[in-house]
Amino acid sequence: MRLSVLIAGALSLILQPVQAATAGPVTLVFAGDIVLDDTAGKVIKAGGDPFAAFAPEFRNADIRIGNLECVIATTGSAAGKNFTFRAHPRVIPVLQRHFDAVALANNHSGDYGREAFAEMLGLLSQHKLAQFGGGHNLGEAHTPLIIERKGIRIALLSYSEFMPRSFEADYNAPGIAWSEDEQVVADIKKARTTYHADIVIPVMHWGWENELMASARQRQLARTMIDAGADAVIGGHPHVRQNTEQYRGKPIVYSVGNFVMKESDDAQQHLGWLLRLQIDRQGVSSFDTRVAQLDTEGIPTPVRNVRSPCWSRGQLEAGLCGAGD
Repeated sequence: MRLSVLIAGALSLILQPVQAATAGPVTLVFAGDIVLDDTAGKVIKAGGDPFAAFAPEFRNADIRIGNLECVIATTGSAAGKNFTFRAHPRVIPVLQRHFDAVALANNHSGDYGREAFAEMLGLLSQHKLAQFGGGHNLGEAHTPLIIERKGIRIALLSYSEFMPRSFEADYNAPGIAWSEDEQVVADIKKARTTYHADIVIPVMHWGWENELMASARQRQLARTMIDAGADAVIGGHPHVRQNTEQYRGKPIVYSVGNFVMKESDDAQQHLGWLLRLQIDRQGVSSFDTRVAQLDTEGIPTPVRNVRSPCWSRGQLEAGLCGAGD
Protein backbone atom coordinates (compact mmCIF):
# COMPACT_ATOMS: atom_id res chain seq x y z
CA MET A 1 0.00 0.00 0.00
CA ARG A 2 2.83 2.35 0.88
CA LEU A 3 4.55 1.48 -2.38
CA SER A 4 1.40 2.36 -4.34
CA VAL A 5 1.15 5.69 -2.52
CA LEU A 6 4.79 6.47 -3.28
CA ILE A 7 4.30 5.56 -6.94
CA ALA A 8 1.16 7.70 -7.15
CA GLY A 9 3.01 10.62 -5.55
CA ALA A 10 5.92 10.26 -7.95
CA LEU A 11 3.56 10.17 -10.93
CA SER A 12 1.85 13.30 -9.60
CA LEU A 13 5.18 15.14 -9.46
CA ILE A 14 6.00 14.01 -12.97
CA LEU A 15 2.61 14.93 -14.43
CA GLN A 16 2.19 18.35 -12.83
CA PRO A 17 4.74 20.18 -15.02
CA VAL A 18 3.29 18.54 -18.12
CA GLN A 19 -0.21 19.68 -17.19
CA ALA A 20 1.00 23.23 -16.52
CA ALA A 21 2.91 23.35 -19.79
CA THR A 22 -0.11 22.23 -21.80
CA ALA A 23 -2.69 24.47 -20.09
CA GLY A 24 -5.20 25.84 -22.56
CA PRO A 25 -5.66 26.75 -25.31
CA VAL A 26 -8.29 29.31 -24.36
CA THR A 27 -10.54 30.94 -26.96
CA LEU A 28 -11.45 34.59 -26.30
CA VAL A 29 -13.86 36.47 -28.56
CA PHE A 30 -14.21 40.24 -28.58
CA ALA A 31 -17.10 42.23 -30.07
CA GLY A 32 -16.68 45.91 -30.87
CA ASP A 33 -18.84 48.93 -30.08
CA ILE A 34 -22.23 47.95 -28.65
CA VAL A 35 -25.04 50.50 -28.15
CA LEU A 36 -28.34 49.20 -26.79
CA ASP A 37 -30.47 52.31 -26.37
CA ASP A 38 -32.16 52.61 -29.77
CA THR A 39 -33.43 49.87 -32.06
CA ALA A 40 -31.47 47.18 -30.24
CA GLY A 41 -33.14 48.25 -27.00
CA LYS A 42 -36.57 48.06 -28.64
CA VAL A 43 -35.76 44.58 -29.97
CA ILE A 44 -34.89 43.44 -26.45
CA LYS A 45 -38.00 45.09 -24.98
CA ALA A 46 -40.09 43.10 -27.48
CA GLY A 47 -38.42 39.86 -26.38
CA GLY A 48 -35.84 39.69 -29.17
CA ASP A 49 -32.08 39.35 -29.12
CA PRO A 50 -29.83 41.59 -31.29
CA PHE A 51 -26.92 39.19 -30.77
CA ALA A 52 -28.81 36.06 -31.84
CA ALA A 53 -27.12 35.68 -35.24
CA PHE A 54 -23.73 35.38 -33.53
CA ALA A 55 -24.89 33.14 -30.67
CA PRO A 56 -22.93 30.08 -31.93
CA GLU A 57 -19.69 32.11 -32.04
CA PHE A 58 -20.18 33.25 -28.45
CA ARG A 59 -21.29 29.82 -27.26
CA ASN A 60 -18.17 28.14 -28.64
CA ALA A 61 -15.75 30.52 -26.90
CA ASP A 62 -14.26 30.20 -23.42
CA ILE A 63 -14.33 33.96 -22.74
CA ARG A 64 -16.74 36.46 -24.36
CA ILE A 65 -16.01 40.20 -24.15
CA GLY A 66 -17.73 43.25 -25.65
CA ASN A 67 -17.24 47.01 -25.60
CA LEU A 68 -20.39 48.46 -24.00
CA GLU A 69 -20.61 51.95 -25.49
CA CYS A 70 -23.60 53.21 -23.58
CA VAL A 71 -24.61 53.61 -19.97
CA ILE A 72 -27.24 51.23 -18.59
CA ALA A 73 -29.31 53.18 -16.09
CA THR A 74 -32.58 54.93 -15.34
CA THR A 75 -31.03 57.96 -13.59
CA GLY A 76 -28.92 60.93 -14.63
CA SER A 77 -29.15 63.81 -17.10
CA ALA A 78 -27.80 63.84 -20.65
CA ALA A 79 -24.45 65.52 -21.15
CA GLY A 80 -24.15 68.37 -23.64
CA LYS A 81 -22.94 66.21 -26.54
CA ASN A 82 -24.10 65.46 -30.08
CA PHE A 83 -24.89 61.85 -29.14
CA THR A 84 -25.80 60.46 -25.73
CA PHE A 85 -26.66 56.79 -25.18
CA ARG A 86 -28.57 55.32 -22.22
CA ALA A 87 -30.06 51.83 -22.28
CA HIS A 88 -32.70 50.36 -19.96
CA PRO A 89 -31.59 47.78 -17.35
CA ARG A 90 -33.73 45.16 -19.13
CA VAL A 91 -30.88 44.74 -21.64
CA ILE A 92 -28.53 43.21 -19.04
CA PRO A 93 -29.92 39.63 -19.08
CA VAL A 94 -29.46 39.55 -22.86
CA LEU A 95 -25.89 40.81 -22.52
CA GLN A 96 -25.29 38.22 -19.81
CA ARG A 97 -26.53 35.47 -22.14
CA HIS A 98 -23.68 36.11 -24.57
CA PHE A 99 -20.91 37.88 -22.64
CA ASP A 100 -18.78 37.18 -19.59
CA ALA A 101 -17.65 40.79 -19.25
CA VAL A 102 -17.89 44.23 -20.83
CA ALA A 103 -15.31 46.99 -21.25
CA LEU A 104 -16.52 50.35 -19.94
CA ALA A 105 -13.66 52.75 -20.73
CA ASN A 106 -15.11 54.75 -23.61
CA ASN A 107 -16.53 58.16 -24.46
CA HIS A 108 -20.19 57.26 -23.84
CA SER A 109 -20.13 55.47 -20.47
CA GLY A 110 -20.48 58.84 -18.74
CA ASP A 111 -23.16 60.30 -21.02
CA TYR A 112 -25.65 60.64 -18.14
CA GLY A 113 -23.24 61.59 -15.38
CA ARG A 114 -21.62 59.86 -12.43
CA GLU A 115 -24.93 58.94 -10.81
CA ALA A 116 -26.00 56.91 -13.84
CA PHE A 117 -22.54 55.36 -14.15
CA ALA A 118 -22.64 54.27 -10.51
CA GLU A 119 -26.11 52.82 -11.08
CA MET A 120 -24.74 50.80 -13.99
CA LEU A 121 -21.91 49.43 -11.87
CA GLY A 122 -24.45 48.28 -9.30
CA LEU A 123 -26.70 46.69 -11.92
CA LEU A 124 -23.83 44.80 -13.56
CA SER A 125 -22.67 43.52 -10.18
CA GLN A 126 -26.20 42.51 -9.22
CA HIS A 127 -26.53 40.46 -12.41
CA LYS A 128 -23.00 39.05 -12.06
CA LEU A 129 -21.87 40.47 -15.39
CA ALA A 130 -18.23 41.45 -14.96
CA GLN A 131 -16.77 44.74 -16.18
CA PHE A 132 -13.36 46.34 -16.48
CA GLY A 133 -12.14 49.84 -17.22
CA GLY A 134 -14.61 51.42 -14.80
CA GLY A 135 -15.16 51.63 -11.07
CA HIS A 136 -16.53 53.50 -8.09
CA ASN A 137 -13.16 55.26 -7.80
CA LEU A 138 -9.84 55.64 -9.61
CA GLY A 139 -8.32 52.54 -8.03
CA GLU A 140 -11.18 50.30 -9.09
CA ALA A 141 -11.16 51.67 -12.63
CA HIS A 142 -7.51 50.68 -13.02
CA THR A 143 -7.89 47.24 -11.43
CA PRO A 144 -7.62 44.40 -13.95
CA LEU A 145 -10.41 41.90 -14.41
CA ILE A 146 -8.90 38.45 -13.85
CA ILE A 147 -10.53 35.53 -15.66
CA GLU A 148 -9.08 32.06 -15.24
CA ARG A 149 -9.79 29.37 -17.80
CA LYS A 150 -8.05 26.01 -18.30
CA GLY A 151 -5.31 26.93 -15.85
CA ILE A 152 -4.48 30.27 -17.50
CA ARG A 153 -4.99 33.58 -15.64
CA ILE A 154 -5.92 36.35 -18.08
CA ALA A 155 -5.92 40.01 -17.01
CA LEU A 156 -8.10 42.46 -18.94
CA LEU A 157 -7.59 46.22 -18.71
CA SER A 158 -9.49 48.96 -20.52
CA TYR A 159 -8.69 52.61 -21.20
CA SER A 160 -10.17 55.54 -23.09
CA GLU A 161 -8.26 58.44 -24.58
CA PHE A 162 -11.09 60.02 -26.52
CA MET A 163 -12.71 63.07 -24.92
CA PRO A 164 -14.47 64.00 -22.73
CA ARG A 165 -11.97 63.33 -19.96
CA SER A 166 -14.62 64.42 -17.46
CA PHE A 167 -15.82 60.80 -17.53
CA GLU A 168 -12.59 59.71 -15.80
CA ALA A 169 -12.90 58.22 -12.33
CA ASP A 170 -11.54 60.25 -9.42
CA TYR A 171 -10.06 59.09 -6.13
CA ASN A 172 -13.56 59.19 -4.58
CA ALA A 173 -15.88 59.38 -7.61
CA PRO A 174 -17.06 56.75 -10.14
CA GLY A 175 -15.93 56.77 -13.73
CA ILE A 176 -13.65 55.20 -16.32
CA ALA A 177 -9.92 54.57 -16.65
CA TRP A 178 -8.17 57.24 -18.70
CA SER A 179 -5.14 56.43 -20.83
CA GLU A 180 -1.91 57.92 -19.51
CA ASP A 181 1.22 56.11 -20.71
CA GLU A 182 2.94 55.94 -17.33
CA GLN A 183 -0.19 54.67 -15.57
CA VAL A 184 -0.98 52.13 -18.31
CA VAL A 185 2.56 50.73 -18.09
CA ALA A 186 2.30 50.51 -14.31
CA ASP A 187 -1.09 48.75 -14.54
CA ILE A 188 0.23 46.15 -17.01
CA LYS A 189 3.23 45.37 -14.81
CA LYS A 190 1.04 45.23 -11.70
CA ALA A 191 -1.31 42.76 -13.42
CA ARG A 192 1.59 40.32 -13.49
CA THR A 193 3.35 41.07 -10.21
CA THR A 194 0.36 41.66 -7.94
CA TYR A 195 -2.44 39.76 -9.68
CA HIS A 196 -0.19 36.96 -11.02
CA ALA A 197 -1.64 37.08 -14.51
CA ASP A 198 -0.19 34.76 -17.14
CA ILE A 199 -1.62 36.89 -19.96
CA VAL A 200 -2.35 40.64 -20.05
CA ILE A 201 -4.60 42.21 -22.70
CA PRO A 202 -5.43 45.95 -22.77
CA VAL A 203 -8.60 47.01 -24.60
CA MET A 204 -8.28 50.53 -25.96
CA HIS A 205 -10.78 53.22 -26.96
CA TRP A 206 -8.67 55.42 -29.21
CA GLY A 207 -7.99 56.82 -32.67
CA TRP A 208 -10.00 59.03 -35.01
CA GLU A 209 -13.46 58.15 -36.28
CA ASN A 210 -13.71 56.84 -39.85
CA GLU A 211 -9.91 56.54 -40.25
CA LEU A 212 -9.09 53.15 -41.79
CA MET A 213 -5.44 53.21 -40.67
CA ALA A 214 -4.17 53.57 -37.13
CA SER A 215 -2.66 56.91 -36.15
CA ALA A 216 0.93 57.47 -35.03
CA ARG A 217 -0.35 57.83 -31.47
CA GLN A 218 -2.11 54.45 -31.60
CA ARG A 219 1.01 52.76 -32.93
CA GLN A 220 3.23 54.38 -30.31
CA LEU A 221 0.97 53.45 -27.41
CA ALA A 222 0.45 49.88 -28.65
CA ARG A 223 4.21 49.35 -28.71
CA THR A 224 4.60 50.95 -25.29
CA MET A 225 2.03 48.51 -23.86
CA ILE A 226 3.68 45.47 -25.42
CA ASP A 227 7.10 46.64 -24.23
CA ALA A 228 5.55 46.82 -20.74
CA GLY A 229 4.37 43.20 -20.99
CA ALA A 230 1.02 43.16 -22.80
CA ASP A 231 0.42 40.00 -24.84
CA ALA A 232 -2.00 41.60 -27.32
CA VAL A 233 -3.74 44.94 -27.84
CA ILE A 234 -7.37 45.24 -28.95
CA GLY A 235 -8.88 48.55 -30.01
CA GLY A 236 -12.12 50.25 -30.89
CA HIS A 237 -13.83 53.65 -31.21
CA PRO A 238 -13.20 54.70 -34.85
CA HIS A 239 -16.46 52.86 -35.82
CA VAL A 240 -14.60 51.29 -38.75
CA ARG A 241 -12.15 48.41 -39.00
CA GLN A 242 -8.53 49.44 -38.95
CA ASN A 243 -5.30 47.67 -39.84
CA THR A 244 -3.70 44.90 -37.78
CA GLU A 245 -0.01 44.46 -36.97
CA GLN A 246 2.34 42.39 -34.91
CA TYR A 247 5.10 43.79 -32.72
CA ARG A 248 7.68 41.62 -30.97
CA GLY A 249 5.56 38.63 -31.90
CA LYS A 250 2.41 40.09 -30.28
CA PRO A 251 -0.74 40.96 -32.25
CA ILE A 252 -2.27 44.44 -32.40
CA VAL A 253 -5.82 44.87 -33.72
CA TYR A 254 -6.27 48.63 -33.82
CA SER A 255 -10.05 48.70 -34.30
CA VAL A 256 -12.63 45.96 -34.77
CA GLY A 257 -15.34 48.46 -35.76
CA ASN A 258 -18.99 48.47 -34.74
CA PHE A 259 -20.97 45.45 -33.59
CA VAL A 260 -24.42 46.72 -32.52
CA MET A 261 -25.01 50.39 -33.38
CA LYS A 262 -27.71 52.19 -35.33
CA GLU A 263 -26.01 55.59 -35.55
CA SER A 264 -23.69 55.46 -38.56
CA ASP A 265 -22.27 57.74 -41.24
CA ASP A 266 -21.42 55.43 -44.13
CA ALA A 267 -21.15 51.86 -45.40
CA GLN A 268 -17.81 51.26 -43.67
CA GLN A 269 -19.51 51.74 -40.29
CA HIS A 270 -21.93 48.94 -41.16
CA LEU A 271 -19.10 46.39 -41.17
CA GLY A 272 -17.28 45.10 -38.11
CA TRP A 273 -15.22 42.14 -36.95
CA LEU A 274 -15.86 39.64 -34.23
CA LEU A 275 -12.29 38.96 -33.11
CA ARG A 276 -11.27 35.50 -31.90
CA LEU A 277 -7.98 34.93 -30.06
CA GLN A 278 -6.39 31.58 -29.26
CA ILE A 279 -4.39 31.88 -26.02
CA ASP A 280 -1.84 29.64 -24.32
CA ARG A 281 0.71 30.27 -21.59
CA GLN A 282 3.11 31.86 -24.07
CA GLY A 283 0.55 34.46 -25.15
CA VAL A 284 -1.75 34.74 -28.15
CA SER A 285 -0.94 31.88 -30.52
CA SER A 286 -3.30 33.05 -33.26
CA PHE A 287 -6.30 35.20 -34.08
CA ASP A 288 -8.96 35.32 -36.74
CA THR A 289 -11.96 37.53 -37.48
CA ARG A 290 -15.57 37.02 -38.49
CA VAL A 291 -17.19 39.79 -40.53
CA ALA A 292 -20.37 41.31 -39.10
CA GLN A 293 -22.75 43.15 -41.43
CA LEU A 294 -24.93 45.67 -39.58
CA ASP A 295 -28.34 46.32 -41.10
CA THR A 296 -29.95 49.76 -41.25
CA GLU A 297 -31.08 49.33 -37.64
CA GLY A 298 -27.59 48.44 -36.45
CA ILE A 299 -28.22 44.71 -35.86
CA PRO A 300 -25.37 42.39 -36.95
CA THR A 301 -25.42 39.19 -38.97
CA PRO A 302 -22.39 37.09 -40.01
CA VAL A 303 -21.07 37.46 -43.54
CA ARG A 304 -19.97 34.03 -44.72
CA ASN A 305 -17.16 33.18 -47.15
CA VAL A 306 -15.53 36.58 -46.87
CA ARG A 307 -11.80 36.77 -46.25
CA SER A 308 -10.74 38.85 -43.26
CA PRO A 309 -7.58 39.24 -41.15
CA CYS A 310 -6.00 36.27 -39.40
CA TRP A 311 -2.57 35.70 -37.87
CA SER A 312 -0.60 33.01 -36.10
CA ARG A 313 2.52 33.13 -33.95
CA GLY A 314 5.60 33.54 -36.11
CA GLN A 315 3.92 35.49 -38.91
CA LEU A 316 5.41 38.91 -39.61
CA GLU A 317 1.99 40.33 -40.46
CA ALA A 318 -1.63 39.31 -40.61
CA GLY A 319 -2.94 37.50 -43.66
CA LEU A 320 -6.48 36.84 -44.83
CA CYS A 321 -8.59 33.83 -43.97
CA GLY A 322 -12.00 32.72 -45.16
CA ALA A 323 -14.90 32.17 -42.77
CA GLY A 324 -14.40 28.43 -43.00
CA ASP A 325 -10.62 28.42 -42.38
